[in-house]
Amino acid sequence: MRIFQMLSTIAYGDAVSNDTFAMEKIIKGMGYGTRIYAESIVAPLDKKNALNVDELKDVHKDDIIIFHMSTGSRLNFDVAKYDCRKIVVYHNITPPEYFAKNDSRFTKVCEYGLEGARYLADKVDYCLAVSDFNKQDLINMGYKCNIDILPVIIPMSDYDKKPDKEVMKEYSDGYTNILFTGRVAPNKKHENLIASFYYYNRLYNKKSRLILAGSFRQDDPYYIRLTEYTKKLGLGDAVVFTGHIKFDRILAYYRTADVFLCMSEHEGFCVPLVEAMKFQIPVIACANAAIPETLGGSGMLIDDKDPVYVAACIDRMVRDKALRADVIEKQNNRLAYFQYDNIAGMFEKYLKAFIEKNA
Repeated sequence: MRIFQMLSTIAYGDAVSNDTFAMEKIIKGMGYGTRIYAESIVAPLDKKNALNVDELKDVHKDDIIIFHMSTGSRLNFDVAKYDCRKIVVYHNITPPEYFAKNDSRFTKVCEYGLEGARYLADKVDYCLAVSDFNKQDLINMGYKCNIDILPVIIPMSDYDKKPDKEVMKEYSDGYTNILFTGRVAPNKKHENLIASFYYYNRLYNKKSRLILAGSFRQDDPYYIRLTEYTKKLGLGDAVVFTGHIKFDRILAYYRTADVFLCMSEHEGFCVPLVEAMKFQIPVIACANAAIPETLGGSGMLIDDKDPVYVAACIDRMVRDKALRADVIEKQNNRLAYFQYDNIAGMFEKYLKAFIEKNA
């Protein structure tokens, strides 16, 4: 018996890719032969890390395919063709309506993804959802098989690596750093982050900056509107779009952050929330999608996205030492649940149970 993992795109630093690599390590530790297959392998990753899906052949009935579903891909349909046991790990697919006014291509990708997700509903044997929010998505799409909840497996030791010295020096300058990490996409609601920061900067603290750490395309209409909005507000260099950056620079931004602000409307899990916990950064987040579930009673959850209100929340989090300490303590308690050994142990237990039940 062999266990193959499949996903649309595998890339360095991507949350779904990292989850796939973590599972590969656990599967090998369990003594099974395993390999990762992807439609697209992004450099610097190569054949040492993954093979193209077209190279997956000679699959036997007693083999297992673990398919990480997170976007529109022909794999959402093609996985059904393999005559073996099949597991879906559901990371969520962003609702297409978020891209309707920004990027017709991504709108179609998301529509195609949901179409494929519904197609697979009666063609897989088992599902792992990274949150209960995602589990409900699967149920609503008609999945009848057993579904267990398995958070994203996060190798916490990676975050103990050395941060970029230049970034550490540049951003340890006495300014209050408000951080959000995540690709620039409409569901992340960067415009709400910018509006809230505008009022915080103007009403409470001129010596502050907003760091938006995440990839973007220069020709993306959403990114263009965000930069124009920032200019109209007169924020200038106070708002930093980092673009795609190396891991050591991400570590540096986390280490210099004072508050992690998340106003995203759609998240299937949101790994950056856990990363912020790891770096002892108090989180302020809107109570949307899987965000309350991931925070698990920690952080400061808000239901009001009014930018003046959010600005006041940021100011209190920065100035109120007792509140800050309480928030960080609760985040530390929540972080214990996401420790690698705990989530890795859950995956091993679920996989063993599946193998035994479906022998």
